[in-house]
Amino acid sequence: MRLSTITYGTALAIMLGWLFWMGKPLLLPVLTAIVSLYVLSAAATALSRLPLIGLLPLWALRTLVLIAFATGLFVLFFMLMANFGRVAAAVPGYEENLDRLVARGATMFGIEDEPNWAIVRDNTLGRIDVASYIAPLANQIRGFGTTLFLIVLYAAFFFAERALFADKVTIALGGMQRGKKAVDLVDRINGRISDYLLVKTLVNVVLGLISFGIMWVIGIEFAVFWAVLIGFLNYVPYFGSLIGVLFPVLLSLVQSGSFGFAGLALVTLTVAQVYVGAVLEPRLMGRTFNLSPAVVLLALAFWGALWGIAGAILAVPLTASLVIVLAEIEATRPVAVMLSARGRI
Repeated sequence: MRLSTITYGTALAIMLGWLFWMGKPLLLPVLTAIVSLYVLSAAATALSRLPLIGLLPLWALRTLVLIAFATGLFVLFFMLMANFGRVAAAVPGYEENLDRLVARGATMFGIEDEPNWAIVRDNTLGRIDVASYIAPLANQIRGFGTTLFLIVLYAAFFFAERALFADKVTIALGGMQRGKKAVDLVDRINGRISDYLLVKTLVNVVLGLISFGIMWVIGIEFAVFWAVLIGFLNYVPYFGSLIGVLFPVLLSLVQSGSFGFAGLALVTLTVAQVYVGAVLEPRLMGRTFNLSPAVVLLALAFWGALWGIAGAILAVPLTASLVIVLAEIEATRPVAVMLSARGRI
C-alpha cells in the first residue's frame, strides 16, 4: 500500500510539473493576479481605516485600489519601453567606456603589449555585439506588456467574484452553519496571506525608494528603472538583493569608466539592502514570514526552473501562502510545521 501511494504521488508530482511547464502562458498571469488580489484586498482594508477615505463603501475602495494597480502596471510598462530606448541609444558610449576600462586594467597589470592579450581581447570583448540583442529584448518587453494586461484583467474579474464567494460556498455546502465555518476558515487564511504579501510589498517599495534616492544623488543613469527592478527582485530571498545591486553597479562602472564611482554605488546600495533586509523587514514581517531556509531554496529552484525570473519572484509568496493554508487545516498542520522555520505556526 505504501509503495503504491509513493508511486501515485510521484506520478502526480510529475504530471503537475509538466502541466505547470506547459501551462506557463496561462498560469503565470493567473497566479500573479491571485497574488496581486491579496495585496489589493489588504490595501483596500487598510484604506477603510483612514479618517476620510474610510467613509467610502468597501466596493468603492476596492475599485480605487484596482484602478491604482492598473495605472501603476501600465506606467511600469511604458517606463520600461522608454528606458529601453534610452539604453539602446547609450550603448555605443558604454562600449567605449568598457574598452577604456579594459585597456586601463591591461596597463595596470602590464600586459597591454603582450600578443596573447590582443588575441584574448579580440575573442572575448571583441565578439560582443550588444546591438544584436536589442531586437529580441524589445520583443520580450512587448510580451511582458501583454502579460501585464492579462494580470489586470484577471484581477478585476477575481475582485468581482470575491463579493459573491461567501454566498456560493454556503449554497455549495448545503447549509448556513457549514458554509459559515468554511468561510471563516478561508477568511483566516486570506487574512494571513494578505498581511504577509502587503507587508512584503511595502518593504520592497521602501527599498526601491531608498535605492532611487541613492542612485539619483550619486548620478547613476536610469535610476527609476533600476529602483523598480531592485524592488521586484527583493521578492526573491537571498539572491534577489544581490542581483538587484549588481545591475546598477555594473551600469555605473561602464557609465563612468571609474572604479571609484562603481565602488561608491556598491557600498551605498549594499547598505540600503542590509538595512531593509536586517532591520526593517524583520520588524514589520513578524511571524508572517515563517519558512525553513531549505524550503525557500527548494521553492526557488522549482519555480525558477519552471518559469525563470518570474517564477523566482513568485516562489516565496506562493510557498508562504501554501504553508499558511496548510497550517489552518487540522489534517495538514503537521506538514506546515515541517515546512516552517522554527516549528511554530
